[in-house]
Amino acid sequence: MSTACETQYAFHGAVEVNDQLDALETMLDPGTAECFRAQGIPAGARCWEVGAGGGSIARHLMALTGPGGRVVATDIDTSRTVAPGAEILRHDVRRDPAPPGGPFDVIHARWVLMHLPERRAVIRRLVDALAPGGRLIIEESAVTSDGLPVLTGSGPADADLFRRFTGAVVRILADVGADPQWGARDLHAAMVESSLQDVQSIHRAESWTGGGPGSRLHDIHTRQLREPLRSLGFTDGDLARVRRIAADPGFSAMWYPLVSTCGRKAARGGQH
Repeated sequence: MSTACETQYAFHGAVEVNDQLDALETMLDPGTAECFRAQGIPAGARCWEVGAGGGSIARHLMALTGPGGRVVATDIDTSRTVAPGAEILRHDVRRDPAPPGGPFDVIHARWVLMHLPERRAVIRRLVDALAPGGRLIIEESAVTSDGLPVLTGSGPADADLFRRFTGAVVRILADVGADPQWGARDLHAAMVESSLQDVQSIHRAESWTGGGPGSRLHDIHTRQLREPLRSLGFTDGDLARVRRIAADPGFSAMWYPLVSTCGRKAARGGQH
């Protein structure tokens, strides 16, 4: 599956993927909701949620747009997507034509394009699916292989192990074609280059405390990515120690930043 134009998705395992989606929704949904409030999603809007995952954002869009709105939720695998009232469709955003229901007033994708080497071409396709005056909202992570900053902990050794672990997760993603840094480095420019107007980026970063919701994803990654982590020199003892660190209420670290970038398609005639 790994080719020059295709990413081999790093995260597998049915139980772990379900837990991962739940952890991501818990940590990321509040930032996405804040982004939607800032953009003012109108009642009656036609919306396309790309990479719908568990469906939490599709459900949120349903609530915002009301009975007169329309929400299309797509993913390569829709078996975990729960969004009553939305149109749920299997769809590959890299290859398939835009789903029915457009042109769309709002198109949103979160932590999707960083996994796709064709991400710039995908943005252009999403822009083509927007109605005049419609908004494209892309949200990505922004983390480097230096790992996540540790704020408090039991000692330097734990902080070093945690930073090496989170940095290794980023390297594993990069090895299969993802780009966890592109949200901070290239996304804004890519949307400007796609002729969107009023492009704006907001970076959100928050800390989490050991044992809280933010620690779940790290626990999951020690299990999901066990083999590639072992190939990078982590022992099972190291991974068990990461789980203990993440569960320690005295430990705190920054979580993966969320970069939300929004742009508006020109109205008919190119007017603002």
